[in-house]
Amino acid sequence: MDAVLRAALVYVALLVIFRVTGKRTMSQVTTFDLVLLLIVSEATQQALLGEDFSVTMGVLVIITLVGLDRFADYLGWRFPRVGRVLDGTPVVLIERGRALEDRLRQHHIAMDEVLQQARSSQGVRRADEIDYAILERSGSISIIPKKG
Repeated sequence: MDAVLRAALVYVALLVIFRVTGKRTMSQVTTFDLVLLLIVSEATQQALLGEDFSVTMGVLVIITLVGLDRFADYLGWRFPRVGRVLDGTPVVLIERGRALEDRLRQHHIAMDEVLQQARSSQGVRRADEIDYAILERSGSISIIPKKG
């Protein structure tokens, strides 16, 4: 039972930490982010398993973490408010060609990142050619070019 409680506490802690630190897709992860993730996983292993490094304990911890993740997904699907808290909501970064600087700053996104996505996905070169740029819940940026 101790392992299940440890796993649940670590799951909640990681959920809060990663939710607070913002949205990033795997394509945006830097080498340092990957190294940091590996260090976090090692520290998490110590917190989860304590002194018991048996296969049974490892499997129990993995089942607990995956089960909690599936339960969180279910809660987010069943209760939309919970989903918004757990996963966030899409955020408009550019509206009718005008960059919303406060939102870009809040989510630590440079205008260059938005324009790079606009060039690669839509062939758009300038912000005034974008009707909307939206930071999705997944961390990706959707670009809707202006018609014309």
